[in-house]
Amino acid sequence: MPDSLIMAGRSLRLSVRSPEALLTALLLPVMLMVVFVYLFGGAVDIGTSYVSYVVPGVLLLCAVTGASTTAVTVCQDMAGGIIDRFRSLDVPGVALLAGHVIASLLRNVVSTVLVGAVAFAIGFRPHASVAGFAAAFGVLLLFVAAVSWLAAAFGLLVSAPEAANSAMFFLMFFSYASSAFVPVRTMPWWLRGFARHQPATPVTETIRGLLLRQPGGLPLGTALLWCVGLLVVSVAVSALLFRRRTA
Repeated sequence: MPDSLIMAGRSLRLSVRSPEALLTALLLPVMLMVVFVYLFGGAVDIGTSYVSYVVPGVLLLCAVTGASTTAVTVCQDMAGGIIDRFRSLDVPGVALLAGHVIASLLRNVVSTVLVGAVAFAIGFRPHASVAGFAAAFGVLLLFVAAVSWLAAAFGLLVSAPEAANSAMFFLMFFSYASSAFVPVRTMPWWLRGFARHQPATPVTETIRGLLLRQPGGLPLGTALLWCVGLLVVSVAVSALLFRRRTA
């Protein structure tokens, strides 16, 4: 654990040295939220305030944009030769990857606070109790951890940072093809099945239900199963790919 925290501090310092990428990761979700609310919100009839509907989806988008940074930094480490120096210092590979994931979690906390502040300024009014806020934040962090480990695996799989950056576009598709921005029932029939049975939809619906105290059952169990399953598989794949790349 101490090694992971040291590696997380290193990853955060690298983020500060790349202000363009950091600002993109922090501001892109905010800009997309403003665009959706003010340009498309009036055309979407969901029976409630669109900004209240869209904020949980934007929070997931924060996780995806932050994951692209994780994929790029992992790929840069593997291509830059720094791994050999860490191995000579007896730093475990899992600690190095965990450091990138912890840094991603911390960046997403900042991004979540920023999105929440802007959303509140433009009309978002959650109705959750303290326990509801804590539960929603916990589900979000679990999703961020799963997606960040998946991005780390993608960064180990490719050989160029430019290719690693494409992880964001791949993962963003799952956010858009879900209930994050529009109800699934409004989608074409051939897309509804995919939208309902992929991780972004139950995670979004769970966070939305917790924040807005929506009546009815929440897909909490499905959301947790998706997050834990992705997390376990991504950690295992990342460890396997790291061993192969450093063998």
